[in-house]
Amino acid sequence: MSQSPYASSALYRPMLARHAGEEHRTASALELFFDLCFVAAVAQASSAFEHEIMAGRAGHGLVGYALVFFAIWWAWMNFTWFASAYDTDDVPYRLLTLVQITGALLLSAGVAEALEHGDFTVITWGYVVMRLAMVSQWLRAAYTDRGRRRSASRYALGILALQGGWLARLALPGDGGIASFAVLAAGELLVPVWAERAEGTTWHPHHIAERYGLFTLIVLGESVMAAGLAVGAALETHRENGAVLTIALGGVLTVFALWWLYFAQDSPRRLRTQTTAILWGYGHYGVFAAAAAVGAALVVNVAHVTGHGALTDIQAAATYTVPVALFITCVWLLHRRVVRLSVTTDILAPLAVAAVLAATFTTFAILCTGVIASLLIGLLLVVAQREGR
Repeated sequence: MSQSPYASSALYRPMLARHAGEEHRTASALELFFDLCFVAAVAQASSAFEHEIMAGRAGHGLVGYALVFFAIWWAWMNFTWFASAYDTDDVPYRLLTLVQITGALLLSAGVAEALEHGDFTVITWGYVVMRLAMVSQWLRAAYTDRGRRRSASRYALGILALQGGWLARLALPGDGGIASFAVLAAGELLVPVWAERAEGTTWHPHHIAERYGLFTLIVLGESVMAAGLAVGAALETHRENGAVLTIALGGVLTVFALWWLYFAQDSPRRLRTQTTAILWGYGHYGVFAAAAAVGAALVVNVAHVTGHGALTDIQAAATYTVPVALFITCVWLLHRRVVRLSVTTDILAPLAVAAVLAATFTTFAILCTGVIASLLIGLLLVVAQREGR
């Protein structure tokens, strides 16, 4: 008798912790689908940030982008670490994941309103929907996994209390401003620190590293796609084709170098302790936000050379060089603190960052940035070869 195709997912399984040393642990199809839905929110944030820059409101757009991206990153990160410890893949787990995906799509629908007008109502409700689904998951874990009940209960209690705060913030004048956001965001960041001090959860180092790597890859890919569409639209106008192609070449070189730099690291080896894992996970806010901003900056620069927008040459270049420098800096800081690097290896990334920022003031800033990032990879390979690593 043949097995039903639906037999792979049980109706219900007790939500018990998975073993942290489980062999051949990889991202599930549901996790990959979850990532793709979240990339829709990333794309909306990147696009809205680009429009704010083009409208001459770069400062306003940057603040809004940072706030919106926190909501996207934090909801994604919490699901990822929970799934690493408690992925039962039964029907309730899948349905609650669907609720989180719905919240992510609702959040993405409110991104433009948040960045352009400072109205975080839709985004807040989307975020709360995602987080309340996460509370339900933690309550399931607390009920069935007695060995880690205190940690799971702390997660559920902390997240639930903060969602009340986010909703109450909407009733404040101007949505409470940045101060209220900072207080609530700090509370969100402290919940895992507090919860893990109990029994701790059994996240899987290789699984976590793969999940972060895949999301980095998807965000970089979204940047390439956005830039490709902008280049194609610009070439159709037959204006400044040489400048547009220069930007395209510099963008490809840069994104490829950033990919190489990120995946040259042995990430699972860095995730040895709870403290290291938290710092590593939190540090990826800068990695993800910078990667998405690179795509927005490429679109801005294509528009700039074709006569759109009110930015100066230096301002347009800075929208690109700054996030590239931030990406390189974050990757360097995330990995250097747990690995003993030679003086030569350790200084290459800061030098590259300085060179990228200096490229802001050159005529072909995007191309120069791509060349500098590529040279960084080449020098790292040469030094590694000489040092026998």
